[in-house]
Amino acid sequence: LLTDNPSQVGSVSVTVKVLDVNDNAPEFSRFYEAFVCENAKAGQLIQTVSAIDRDDPQEGQHFYYSLAPEAANNPNFTLRDNQGN
Repeated sequence: LLTDNPSQVGSVSVTVKVLDVNDNAPEFSRFYEAFVCENAKAGQLIQTVSAIDRDDPQEGQHFYYSLAPEAANNPNFTLRDNQGN
């Protein structure tokens, strides 16, 4: 359990930069908090995120996700755009 040994618990904040091309900025559909256990396997899915945009038309919005250039070569993190906002 996470509370068994608090000295072995760590946390890190991840910053997401949202780029926008019109009047209403996209936002995450909810607050996300992810947990990674020490026995997580390479390639294991850690978190899925979804975004919304209050601009019209709702069905015409598509978001593209990518790692920042400075993180693109970091072997510890990968990102997959599932083409579904």
